Parts: sequence; structure tokens; C-alpha cells
Amino acid sequence: MSVRILAHAPRAQGIRAGSVARPQHGDGRLTVPRAVHRIQRRPRLCPGARFGTIRIVSTTAFRRLARASRALAAFLLLVASTAALAQTDADFLAARAAYDRRDWTALDALAPSLAGHPLARYVAFWQVDARIDKATPQSVHDFLARYPNGPLADRLRVDWLKSLGKRGDWANFAVDYPPPSGEDVELQCYGIQYRWQRDGAAALAAAKPLWFTGRTTPDACEPLFAALIAGGGLTLADRTERFRLATAAGNFRLAHALAGDMPGNRRITAREFAAVDRDPLRALAKGPSSLKTPAGRELALYALDRAARKDAAAARDAWLEWRGRIDPADRNYGNLRIAYHGARQLDPRADEWFKDVRDAGLVAAPGTDPQGAQDWRVWRVRAALRAQAWDDVARAIDALPADEQQQPVWRYWRARALSAADRTEEATALYTGLLGDLHYYGLLAAEALGEGASQLAALKRSELAKPDAAALDAFGARPGVQRAVMLARFDMRPESLREWIDAIRGLDDDGLLVAAEYARRAGLYDRAINTAERASTRFDFALRYLTPYRAEFEAAARDQGLDEELLYGIARQESRFIATIVSGAGAVGLMQLMPGTARWIARQLARDDYSPARISSVGLNTQFGAFYFKYWQDRLESLPALAAAAYNAGPRRAKAWRPASGALEGAIWVETIPFDETRDYVKRVLANTMLYTHALDRPYIRLTERLGIVTSASDDRSDLAARDP
Repeated sequence: MSVRILAHAPRAQGIRAGSVARPQHGDGRLTVPRAVHRIQRRPRLCPGARFGTIRIVSTTAFRRLARASRALAAFLLLVASTAALAQTDADFLAARAAYDRRDWTALDALAPSLAGHPLARYVAFWQVDARIDKATPQSVHDFLARYPNGPLADRLRVDWLKSLGKRGDWANFAVDYPPPSGEDVELQCYGIQYRWQRDGAAALAAAKPLWFTGRTTPDACEPLFAALIAGGGLTLADRTERFRLATAAGNFRLAHALAGDMPGNRRITAREFAAVDRDPLRALAKGPSSLKTPAGRELALYALDRAARKDAAAARDAWLEWRGRIDPADRNYGNLRIAYHGARQLDPRADEWFKDVRDAGLVAAPGTDPQGAQDWRVWRVRAALRAQAWDDVARAIDALPADEQQQPVWRYWRARALSAADRTEEATALYTGLLGDLHYYGLLAAEALGEGASQLAALKRSELAKPDAAALDAFGARPGVQRAVMLARFDMRPESLREWIDAIRGLDDDGLLVAAEYARRAGLYDRAINTAERASTRFDFALRYLTPYRAEFEAAARDQGLDEELLYGIARQESRFIATIVSGAGAVGLMQLMPGTARWIARQLARDDYSPARISSVGLNTQFGAFYFKYWQDRLESLPALAAAAYNAGPRRAKAWRPASGALEGAIWVETIPFDETRDYVKRVLANTMLYTHALDRPYIRLTERLGIVTSASDDRSDLAARDP
């Protein structure tokens, strides 16, 4: 039998059309030339040469078929792996839910299916850490051997040591102590307990500095404090000092407990405290029942502090009636508490009240801070600022600790005080030293020198070349980075942040900018900004001041009549541009809107399409945030500084913080905001706004103009509070 290849068959290397394949074996089997390497027995597999039911496929056709087969196999593998990953992701989230609800049976059942998942270490960690008080050294060390580095290893070591300390298992405690990640107060106390049982009573001295706090200390510290008290390491004066610290911190439960544990005529009973706590000002006005005993004097000073916390002026009137009957040290303490609360209540007389306070006796011993010394000292500066008493401002700054005087805030205000005293050269030197620092005080200093606009104009938006693809790929291939990205996708932001911080630890400035650019491309805008800000010698303006969601911000600014740079300044501070973020208080999205506020705004804008599920939508969130900010800016002297304070702390507070009469420079008003968080927030929003002016090529407006002049609250519209949502 002979077979002829049709003339229209595909040409193959070494075979001509019309050639014949000749039989070589006696049984008639064909020897196919090497260029034809497959025979298909199924008819009509593809058009071409046909020999009855036998098909000869050319090399070219087969290659096409092979490529298609490989592509199909790869596609099917991708589909299968994607489905498998989706399933294991679902299993991971189920494991997290089981951990949160303390369902250890479900957690253990899910763990085997997650052994190969990128976040498998989290499941293993939950299994060990959730039952840490029953864990064995073997189970903990097995985890640490498998996952020796990273935030989970650090956390497990600390939790394990605390568990061992609680059990008093000092032999195993010694194996892993101290942890490389450092110690919090609780672990410090367990560490001192360990050294106490090993070295004797001399180790207890390390616990004494931990005593001087107004906060409640962990249970691990209590045996140490008891031993110090029993051995005389903590004196009656030390115990009284902590009672006052607790009172000053508003930790009244701790204050009651400390006073109740005092001996003899120093003990204050729960009944005596209750009589004061019901109405501190009334108790103060009645006058102390007894100033002859230590307990009577401390109870009277406790009543003074509690009354002054509500109304410093009224408390002072009562205080003046009997302060002459107590010793100078206690009188000085009472004067301090009155002046401090008066300053925080923005009483214009607080600057004068501080003149009754002598620094002698209020200097902190090493490791302690009697009466919260640093806090009252800075409020003495603020009281002088509020009174615009520049000589007092200079003296109060001079009384701060040396390292605190070097902070930008006090360098700037010292320069202002020097300028007010016509000491221009000294002021100019301080302003010049602040130039180049792109923070609130650096911007104010530049304007004081007439260089505000030129300093911003000198910034280069694209000063640095972007990292190449290879560097970005190499960084993104790091397991810790992959975990950080995946955890962010699962909305496990605290865990994601810890992984990210661990991944960038030790990077130089070039490495930090690679990491920041990677985060930007991954949509982790908060990581991008924070990582770029860590670079100390290389300033990448575009990464520090990102402008995502440009269309939405432009539309919101246009529709609500606000500066776009101001909206970006708010969002950068509120959310770092994480659109789905939810705060602990329940604020949502880029502009951090509370659900109740969002409902109120929807009514004001007649937005029938609003629903709570849409609150994190970028377009809606920016529109609503812009409306709310503009609403209060229009009702608060059209000043961004006041509106920013209202946005953060509420409009009633922003109104209440204005001067009772007259006018106040906006920078002074911001510096004397009583809430630390709000004061810092307003400064950052305004500084961000100035820098976004440059990033967006917007017209330059002086920071001092945005701060403006704040006038008396009595000039307000009467319906301001009624309109507060």
C-alpha cells in the first residue's frame, strides 16, 4: 500500500508536496519522515492530508495545537488556583471570626486547610496565643522556631513572658527574658519580680520610678509596690504624691484607693470622699472640716482640685478664704491647681494666678513628674499667650526644661516674645533656625521673615527619580510586604500596619522611597505617606503629599465653594486617604463622617439617594465632608482654623474657646485650644493646606491669613448652637 500526500497539505521541513511515504516493514507499517511526528487515528481532526481514517499533522499545526493546549492548561490552572485561594481566604476569615468569638474548636478545625496560606502564621499564632496561659514551652518555641521574626513573634514572646510571670514560673521566664522588642510596664514589673526572687530586695529599687504616675498600674506591679512600702522604699510623702497625681489625672478611683490604704490620720474614708464628690464646689465653699490632720488637708486639696476642674474662678474665691491656714508647700500646690485649671478654661486671669506659684518644690525628681510638672509648665506659657503678656511668655518658656525649650513650638513663641520686646536680631535668628522645616511653625517662621511664598516655591514636586520596576518588584516579593497588603485587603489594618513597619525597619532613604512608591501603587496611601516621611535626607514631596481621587476632590471643592487644598489638608489628616477606614468612634471614610452627621447632611442637601451603606463612597464622602466644613466655616467668622476645630471637636466647643471679649490673633487662639488632640489637628490641617497649595498649583494664601483674627464669642448668631447637628 502506498499513500500520497495531497498537494495542498501544509508544508513541513524536509517533505515536499507530492512526495510519498514508503513502507519499510514487511507488515506494511509506515515509516513516517521525522518532520511528521504525530499520527491521529480520529478522522477530521483538522483539515489537511487525509488517508482514509489516518491524519498526518504537520509540525507547524502541531506547534499551534501544543501552544493552545498549554494556554488552556495554564488558564485552567489559574482558575483552579484562584478558586482555591478564594476558598482558603474564606477559610482564613472564618478562622479570624472563630478567634474573635473564642471558638477554639472551629479554629483548630480550620487550621489544617490553611497550612499553605500566606497568612498561615496568623492562624498558628491565634492557636497558641489564645490559650497562652495553658501553653507549654514546647508549643511556644515551636512557633518561634518556625516564625522567628516579625510582629507576631515579638507579640508571642511578650505574651508568653507575661503568662510565665503570672504563674511565677521563673525558670522558664529566664529562658526568654528579656524580649528583643522591649518591655511595657507590665512586663517591666514581671522582670523586676524575676530579679527580686533571684537577687533579693536590692532589685526592688527599679520599681520605684514606676510608682509615680496618675494611671492605674498593672497587677504585676502591686507586689513590688507593697514590698517597697513595707521596707520603707516608698515613703508617706511618695504615697501622698501619687494620690495627687491620680487626682490631677482625673483617676479618682485610684485616688480613693491610695488614700484609703494610708495609715492612721492620713487615711481618707470612702464616706468622706463621697461627701466631696457629690458637690465639690459646695464642699469647698463650706470650708474644710479639719486642717489639723494630714487626711483633712489632703481631702481639702482634693475638693479644691475637683471644684476647680469645673469652675476655676469660683473655686479660687473659696480657696482664698482658707489657703492662709495651711503650710506654704500645700498652699503652693493649691495655687498651682487653680492656675492650671484656669488656664485650661481660658480664663484671662490665669496668667496672673500663675504668679502665685513658686517653682521651688515642684521640680521633678529623676524618673518622676510631681503634679504633672511638664503639663502645667506649658499651660503657664499658654496662659501668658492668651493674655498677650509677652514678657510673661518669655519667662515661662525660660522655665521649661532645656530640652523642651528646643521644640519648634517654643522656639517660635520665644521668637515672637523677643520680637515684641524689639530684640529683632535674636528673633530673626530663631526664625531662621526654623526655616526649611515644613511644619506649622516652620511655615509661620518663614512668613515672619517674609519668605513664606518663596519657601514653598522652592520645593520641587518631582525632585527624585521614581524607583525602577526591578526594585519595586523585589520589595513587593518580600513575604512581610505581601502579608501587609493582604491584611489590608482583609481590613485587618492594625496587623497590616505592624507587618509594614517590620518590613521597612532598617531601610535607608532610598529603600524607604521604594517602599513608599510601592505602597502608593498598591493603594496603601497611608503607608506611602508615613513611609516617605521617614526619609531623613531625601524629600519626595509628591509621596508625602499625595493627591488621589482628584476628580472627586475637585468636584466637592467646586460644589461647596471651598479651596481644594483645604479639603486635601483635612483628608490627609483625617484618613490618610483610606476610603474605607472606620475610626474607633465610628467615623467613616476619607473625611471621617459620623453616621448621624451624614444623615443630617443628607437632609440639608435633600439627598434622597443617601443610605448608610454609601457613607464610604468617595464621591459622597468628599461632598458631605466639604459641605459640613463649609457650613461651620460660614458660621465661625469664615476662618478655616475655627472650622477645623469645629470639625474635630464640635462647633459648640470651637465657639466656647473664643475670647470672652475683644479679639485674639488666630495663631494664639490655636495654641491655647484646651484639647491636645484638637490643637494638634488644627495645626496639621492648616500646614497640610499650605503644602497642598504648592502640590496643586493653587494661589498662595498666607498661613497667618488663614488663621485670621478670632473675635469674641458674643458676636455670634444666636442660633449657632441650635443648628449643631
